[in-house]
Amino acid sequence: MASVLLNNVDHRDLRVAVGHHARYGDAINQTRVFPAEFEELQREYAILLRRDDAGALYATVLLGLDPDENLFLDGERWDARYVPATRARGPFSIGVDADGEPMVYVDIDDPRIVADGEPVFRELGGNAPLLDHVSAMLQRIYVGLETEQAMFAAFDAAGLLEPATLQLDLGEGRRYNIPDHWTIDAGRLAALDGDALERLHRADLLRSAMWIASSLGNLRHLIDRKLRSEAGG
Repeated sequence: MASVLLNNVDHRDLRVAVGHHARYGDAINQTRVFPAEFEELQREYAILLRRDDAGALYATVLLGLDPDENLFLDGERWDARYVPATRARGPFSIGVDADGEPMVYVDIDDPRIVADGEPVFRELGGNAPLLDHVSAMLQRIYVGLETEQAMFAAFDAAGLLEPATLQLDLGEGRRYNIPDHWTIDAGRLAALDGDALERLHRADLLRSAMWIASSLGNLRHLIDRKLRSEAGG
């Protein structure tokens, strides 16, 4: 990976292939997500929480049931109304300069950089629509990295976090067990008293808790995608 700081002088002619494919790393069964995109995500995906090696929580969405399986990947198209920011950012990433300001970097060796792709900059140097979209996705990632641990700590303090092993029944005796995840306990969320509700609402976290809890209904849609893919549909 050769990431360099993006600028409209050195990269004025840079073009990027849009779309999604296994060759771009999209053949994965989970991807990292961030709080600023939960509202869009919960309409399409099951939002789950996991712990890293240090025990810190982070959020993912489930894309497939088998290793390297993305049931939202249809040829070179992502079959959903919203693509998670980590998959929509393409060859771009975000870093900080010496003053702590976020900056956009590009991996110049990424296979999505092609001669006939979408331009990153306009002819006179301004951002092309592609870069505006990527910048918005990177901003969601950057803000999420800054704020997500405080959110998860608030959920924990309110007693909302619940370990979960998902059991997905595909019929005919076929079942997938997906262990080592956490979610929001919908029953505890509904039973929160006024003070706890007020604290979450004042911190603008109540909606995120509700989105995580309600998103589990999308597991049924994921099973349907799996069955359609096996049937060749």
